This record gives sequence, C-alpha cells and structure tokens, in this order.
Amino acid sequence: MTNDSKIRVFIFIQLPLIIHWIAVLILTSLPSESLPSVSLGDKYEHFLAFFVLGFFLYLNSLYQNKFELLKEYPFVLSLLIASLYGVFDELHQLLIPGRSAEFLDWLADFIGAFVGVSVASFFYKLFQDNLKKYLNIKLEPLSD
Repeated sequence: MTNDSKIRVFIFIQLPLIIHWIAVLILTSLPSESLPSVSLGDKYEHFLAFFVLGFFLYLNSLYQNKFELLKEYPFVLSLLIASLYGVFDELHQLLIPGRSAEFLDWLADFIGAFVGVSVASFFYKLFQDNLKKYLNIKLEPLSD
C-alpha cells in the first residue's frame, strides 16, 4: 500500500471510527444533566450511535492488516465488537451520576450496530471496485 493510500484509508476509514468512538465514550461518561437535549429519543440516539459504530467497524475490519480473523469474518466480528462495547458502555453508565444501565438501551445498540454493519456490507459489495480505485489499494486475498 502506498503512502497516499494509507493516508486515504486513515482519513476516510480509520479516523471517522476513532472520532466517533471517542465522542460516544465522552457523551456516555457525562452525567445525564450535562448532556445536550436532543429530541430524537433515547433509543434512537443509541441506535444511531451504534449504527455509525457498526458501519465504520465493518470497513475498518476490511482495511486493516493486523488481524487476519477480522478480514475473514468482518460482519460477525464487527457486530460482536460493537455489541460487547454496548454491554460495557451500559455497565460503565452505572458509575455515572444520573445514568443507568438498561437492557433496552443495549438492544437499541445491538440493532443499530447490526443495521450499520449490514448497510456497510451492502454498500461495500455494491461499490467495492470504486472504493478500491479511490483509496488506490488492492485488498489481498487471505492465504489458506
């Protein structure tokens, strides 16, 4: 992979995941009265946060070279990572004043991650040739 390709992958694939994950961590670490008021509803916010997380986790799984298993099973492992993070995030909120852990919040996280991973998978399959050309990289097939 060329330097230009690495920069494009970082800017368009890795950096959005990093920024989003940090934002989710910060927002879920704030006491409930410190949060900005968004009129979407709690479950929609969970769904959207984990939709984006699942979407970018899937793409990152494809465009990383450290863990062969992630490249081999990007859908399942991206969903598993997002789901486990949702569990830890709900448990973490037990420590935050005014916050609580709810199963329905985690369920919204899981459904959002599932839809995000599904959409990323669908669009990747639909546009993978264009994406590879734009990012100027060749994905190597996994060795047996």
